[in-house]
Amino acid sequence: MLPNRVRGEYTVAGRSHVARWLWFCWDMGEYRKRSQRLAVALGVAAAVTLGGCATLPDDPEARQAMREANDPIEPVNRWVFEFNQLLDRLVLRPLAQGYRALPEVARQGVANFLHNIESPVILANDLMQAKPTRAATTAARFIVNSTIGIGGLLDVASGFGWERHVEDFGQTLGHYGVAEGPYLVLPVVGPAPPRDALGRIADTFLDPLSYLGRGRGAWISPTRSALEAIGFRARHFDQIDEIERTSIDFYATVRSAYRQRRNDDIRDGAPGPLVPVPRLSIDVSARETAATAE
Repeated sequence: MLPNRVRGEYTVAGRSHVARWLWFCWDMGEYRKRSQRLAVALGVAAAVTLGGCATLPDDPEARQAMREANDPIEPVNRWVFEFNQLLDRLVLRPLAQGYRALPEVARQGVANFLHNIESPVILANDLMQAKPTRAATTAARFIVNSTIGIGGLLDVASGFGWERHVEDFGQTLGHYGVAEGPYLVLPVVGPAPPRDALGRIADTFLDPLSYLGRGRGAWISPTRSALEAIGFRARHFDQIDEIERTSIDFYATVRSAYRQRRNDDIRDGAPGPLVPVPRLSIDVSARETAATAE
């Protein structure tokens, strides 16, 4: 619930669009935080109860494909995925479409600011992964952009060659060999396998804004989550629509893309292990002999 002070201020204005938006942001932010904290428990429960009961198909190729997908509760995940798609069509996509009407410089400034306030979490995970060079880059970016960059609205650090990178605790776990676990999709949150779900929870404790967003600052977390979601959807507006339009199975496409991106992030963009190509040999002499005999 909203704090008493905020609830009292907006009791009369509850029917206005501004108040409804505040309530929506609050509910989504609170739900998002609760979903992240419950994600690990949901993953374990789902893997044990439903994953253990999953029936493998008789066809060997289909059985191998199901094991490689590591999606033991795919019917449930698909239902949640469709629910999230409905929210996207009804809420997020229209908001992102309107957001795109703002000047590019304004949208880029908001994106830069949101990226800048992620720096403490990125820095903590850089250090936990024992990457001093990347940690120094993150610290330098935060200092330069927070000062010369007017609180992070401008990405001045990239001009000095300090390019932004992303780290989170899920990547830190993956860096040390922790497996992703069974694929899971949560309402509103989206893909959240156990490793990444645990990472989301850990990152909330590493984020200073999690401690500032209490009491009078209770609006910070939901507003930040809403801006991040709208900004992401706006930046990838055409790409997402095109992939959805051209995909034979949009759910499987998103699942594959999510895993590829996470693996790429864990490797810091380095190439993955090479897959051995089976060697093929053709006995030309045998064929020539057979053709001559005919």
